Amino acid sequence: MLLKDKVVIVSGIGPGLGIALAVHAAREGAKLAIAARTASKLDDAEAAVEALGLGTKVLKVVTDISDSAQCKNLVEQTIAQFGRIDVLINSAYNPGSFEPIEKANLDGWRQAMEVNLFGTMALTLEVIPHMKQQGGGSIVMVNTMVTRKPLATQGGYGASKAALHSATSHLAVELGQYNIRVNSTFMGWMWGPPVEGYFDMMSKHSGVDKQAMIADVEKNIPLGKIPDDADCAKAVIFLASDYACAVTGAGLDVNGGEFIPH
Repeated sequence: MLLKDKVVIVSGIGPGLGIALAVHAAREGAKLAIAARTASKLDDAEAAVEALGLGTKVLKVVTDISDSAQCKNLVEQTIAQFGRIDVLINSAYNPGSFEPIEKANLDGWRQAMEVNLFGTMALTLEVIPHMKQQGGGSIVMVNTMVTRKPLATQGGYGASKAALHSATSHLAVELGQYNIRVNSTFMGWMWGPPVEGYFDMMSKHSGVDKQAMIADVEKNIPLGKIPDDADCAKAVIFLASDYACAVTGAGLDVNGGEFIPH
């Protein structure tokens, strides 16, 4: 088990990647603190974890990471319940508004920045002192391929995540001396409820057949299909685990080969 007896915080619990992260962490032996703005999403994740039959300990904390006081509360409750924090998986995000940049509502950009950069950093900063005190830890940022391969109408989201990537690199340099590793996964298309909803929305607005749109995306993916969100979650778990003990400051591209850095 890659995370046996480790205490793992997962933010951004919801249908798709968030619940998949919680389930995989539990399957690998973790004790869980899960966070989302909506209590019902936490209940759904808890049910999915309980269905594994592993007796996983789960702490549920309703949290809006754009509120620093709520981030502090999440960390304090985790410490009170488990006594330590070994892993922080920053999966919470705000997609911003979808429009061409020339027509952008910059308030939407600010909202994305408040969650994707400032909220993520607020939660991270609450965790760091505990990791330093205990002698180390692992922080994984769930980032996006949009920062590598720009996608029309997602400029605000991409800009916020690019800012997070820069901050992550600096964190890795600064925290390495404390045995705290900070890495990123750059997710591409991930098949699950959010992406399926995106295709439904785009098909409705454009009049283009949904399956034709999916096929158009998949033709650019060397592995031949949109990866499942549960499979993408495994990359996060790897970076969170001691199998990546020599890795910090890395950006792992998880996109079926659609973008290959060189």
